[in-house]
Amino acid sequence: MTENTSGEPPKVPKPPEPSGVDLARVALRAARDAARARGDAAQQRKQARRGGLRSGARADGRDPMALGSAINRLITERGWEAPAAVGGVMGRWPQIVGEDVAKHCVPEKYDEGEHVLTVRCDSTAWATNLRLLAPTLVARLNEDLGHGTVQLIKVQGPGGPARRYGPLRAPGSTGPGDTYG
Repeated sequence: MTENTSGEPPKVPKPPEPSGVDLARVALRAARDAARARGDAAQQRKQARRGGLRSGARADGRDPMALGSAINRLITERGWEAPAAVGGVMGRWPQIVGEDVAKHCVPEKYDEGEHVLTVRCDSTAWATNLRLLAPTLVARLNEDLGHGTVQLIKVQGPGGPARRYGPLRAPGSTGPGDTYG
């Protein structure tokens, strides 16, 4: 091995220029690609003259598909996996929480941005019970749906009765609530 004493970097040999055979291969590949593109364009023009695309023996995107497959494809394309999974959980609520709890507590909505599931209970006792069960329920839901899908369960008690207005009230009044500000 010879040492370079002049302080210049060692010379690296250049890669050889493509020879005649290599140039011919590159040219042939380019010609094939161009011909394929011209053929595809000609085929599309021909089909357009015949009145549009026609179905052939091979499968393409226009072939009929099963309803379940079409829905799954739509869910995937739109990015609706998490809301669809949560909707499935709302349908299977009695199996997840048990029959007793499901009789008294119903899931109302799911906020996808904050990952919060809102549940309404028919009494304050059941609301308190569900608040105590919430960490276990969140773990069970995330096990079923995927980690982090539900981060919080917001438990709401029963709503108050609807306001009834008597036959004697002041015009423009909203009932007893209008005196509280």
